[in-house]
Amino acid sequence: MKKLIRTVLRTIPRPWLIRFSLIFMKFSALFYRGNNVECPVCGGRFRKFMPYGYLVIRDNALCPKCLSLERHRLMWLYLKNRTGFFSDPLKVLHIAPEQCFHKRFRKLRNLQYITADLVSPLADVKLDVQDMPFDDESFDLIICNHVLEHVPDDRKAIREIFRTLKKGGFAILQVPTDYSREDTYEDAGITEPSERLKHFRQHDHYRLYGRDYLVRLKEAGFTVEEENYLTGMSIVDRQRFMVPSMEFMYGYFKR
Repeated sequence: MKKLIRTVLRTIPRPWLIRFSLIFMKFSALFYRGNNVECPVCGGRFRKFMPYGYLVIRDNALCPKCLSLERHRLMWLYLKNRTGFFSDPLKVLHIAPEQCFHKRFRKLRNLQYITADLVSPLADVKLDVQDMPFDDESFDLIICNHVLEHVPDDRKAIREIFRTLKKGGFAILQVPTDYSREDTYEDAGITEPSERLKHFRQHDHYRLYGRDYLVRLKEAGFTVEEENYLTGMSIVDRQRFMVPSMEFMYGYFKR
């Protein structure tokens, strides 16, 4: 199973993966049914989550019902327990919308919900996050998860996100991070997909972020909520929902 998942992720384009997954989900949830773990996104309960990963396969990672990953389940809990996302009237831009969130967010009547991406079939607007076609201060919330590592000029993209965010608004901008690194590792000379996989952990990544990621956000003007939501979760909840063992889950605000 692990070898199959790695091969599928490396060879099938993302738009086709999204389409194929609609069929896959109909059968996988039945096979994994149980009550050892729980997905807060879809409410499904399973004996375990499915394995997932490009370079290193992680056990207990992928929800067989809605396809949420550890970071998605953490983000859902953060939005539910720390924000007014599910109740306040908000204009939301969701860049590279995840399949586990797309339909659920679209159904929320309190949201004016807009999706955007270069290639995703789930996108309302086709755009480059480095140059977005929106006015200044257009959105109350911008979600852009695991996107910036795919962008040639991530600092420009971060400035665009800040520009289009309303004053008082906030953003969720998770990125894959090597917490053993103080500084982000990037090298514009590494262009071959096989070399990017080796250096940046995925064939289409431009960098591997270090603990200095928050500095890049602050340079663009963001105020960072220094309390990490993950550290406040109990061990029982972490194991039940299988959230990341380490993750920057801060609020990034435009004051």
